[in-house]
This record gives sequence, C-alpha cells and structure tokens, in this order.
Amino acid sequence: MIFRIFLFVISFLPLLGVAQGVGHRKRVYLIPGQGSDYRIFKNLKLDSIKYEMCYVNWEIPEEGETMSGFARQLAAQIDTSKSFYLVGVSLGGMIAVEMSKFLNPEKVILVSSAKCRDELPLQYRFQKSIPVYKAVPSAWVKQLSFVAQPIFEPDRRLEKETCNAMLDSKSPVFLKRTINMITNWSQPDCLPDNVFHIHGDNDHTIPINNVNCDVVIKNGSHMMMLTQTRAVQVGIEMILEGTD
Repeated sequence: MIFRIFLFVISFLPLLGVAQGVGHRKRVYLIPGQGSDYRIFKNLKLDSIKYEMCYVNWEIPEEGETMSGFARQLAAQIDTSKSFYLVGVSLGGMIAVEMSKFLNPEKVILVSSAKCRDELPLQYRFQKSIPVYKAVPSAWVKQLSFVAQPIFEPDRRLEKETCNAMLDSKSPVFLKRTINMITNWSQPDCLPDNVFHIHGDNDHTIPINNVNCDVVIKNGSHMMMLTQTRAVQVGIEMILEGTD
C-alpha cells in the first residue's frame, strides 16, 4: 500500500516541475508590424516552459502622435513588475526601441525593422520634407497597401490568406497616422546596448543596405516573421538565451 502511494506521488513530480517552471516564465511581448496584428506571430513557437508569449495590440493613435508618444500609450499593455523581453516586427520594432527608453526590458529584439531614422529607406525619410502621403485619402492608403504588399514582398503568397485578413482588419486612419509617425521619427541613436536586430537580406520594404543587424536571414523578406518563421525563431532564441 505504501509503495502504491509512493508511486502515485512520484507520478505527479514532473507536473509539479512544469507548474513551477510556468510560474517562473519570462514574458515576451510581441509587437506586430503596421499592416499586421498578432497573427503575424502565428507560426512562432517559443519554449512554453521558459517563455510566455504576450501580444501587444494596436490602438488608434491621435492625429499627429509621435512614435515616442504612441509607445507610451501602448506601454500600458506591458506588465513591468516581472522580467520581460520586447520583440517587434517592422513598426513594432521602432515602437520597441522607444519603449526601451522608459521601460526596463532585459532585451529588445527587432525583426525586419529599423533601430533609428538612418536605417529607414529613402522613401520614408524624404517625406518628412515632402509629405506626399498627406494628399492621399486614408481609404486609399489601405487599398494601395493591398496592391503594394504583393509587389514589394512577393513571398506573402505563402501566407496570402493571413496577410489579406490582417490588412483587411486594419483601420485606414491607423495606417495613415502611423505613416506620419514613421516619416517624422527622429530617433538618432542606432546602438542601444540591449537592442538586437534580425533582418532578411531580401527585404524590399526596409532594405538591408542601411541596416546594421546582428542576425541575417538568408533570402528573408519583410514578411519573414510569417513566411520563414523557423529561421527567425532560431535567431530570437539565440538572442533570448544569450548565445553566440
């Protein structure tokens, strides 16, 4: 009888260990890109024993809102009472850089993004002086996104249904106001100590030419978080674990 009780207790030890591990998981806050949402991370499978994946949801910024101001608005979704990491894709990476100035993340990981204004492509930078986008109605901005995305990032066809669904759910007002936010981003410093950058060498939206990155994904496009998740995940895990 005692032996049976012993076996019964022993059988629960692995579960107790898992429960203890879950209680000590570190949170990884995932911030999507301008034309995406939480679904951009649908193929990302981090170790659930070590990490808890949390999604930051987009909100509509005020007209004329700055990148730093929007980052403070979204920061309300982040629990800073526990150790955490930030992972941002495209616009989400820029927001993560701004958050790192007033939050205290262990590490910030950018994917297909820019750490500072100098890493943005010319079409964004010149529009600070000549804001052509302001003449385009918000509704047109959304429709043009459906046209431009397949042209600039053709591998979206691998996840066409998800890409279309994400774009379809976007507010035209959000899209136009965040364009203004990107073109007027004034972040000058590209070398924060705890910011790491993963970029694809086939990114046509933010070309790698002007980007100083830590991990290069071969043939990686701007959509690689969704279309080449495994390769990106290896880079994320390497940075989270602190390995070279």
